[in-house]
Amino acid sequence: MYEHILFPTDGSEGIATVAEHAGELAERTGATVRVVSVMDARNRFESPASGVASDAWADAERDRAEAAIDGAVAALPDDVATERRVLEGVPHTEIIDAAADVDVVVMGTHGRTGLDHYLIGSVAERVVRRSPMPVMTVRKE
Repeated sequence: MYEHILFPTDGSEGIATVAEHAGELAERTGATVRVVSVMDARNRFESPASGVASDAWADAERDRAEAAIDGAVAALPDDVATERRVLEGVPHTEIIDAAADVDVVVMGTHGRTGLDHYLIGSVAERVVRRSPMPVMTVRKE
């Protein structure tokens, strides 16, 4: 039933809990886990007065994304086949696009509520609402 599992990560705390679920599902089904992290293409600091050059922003985002993937892969069981991909764009859009050729998405959620949820929003919520494939969300602890 599951041959390819998409495991998006932003490198935040609690990824081991999500990896536990993705890893167990992969072990039970023999699926490959595709671990992705998105370089956020929306450089919030491109104005001349902000002091962060576009190249510096992109380099920092790539480093963060690669570190996030490394951490997630390390948290998966050793016998699970993995693929790694750094994507670039708006996080929820890139994850939804990447979900088109997998069987299920396993991703973490912070469980924000109230004002935090309203102000920050939820990548997981956007993915759940728009994904072409089933999405398993795991609350990060």
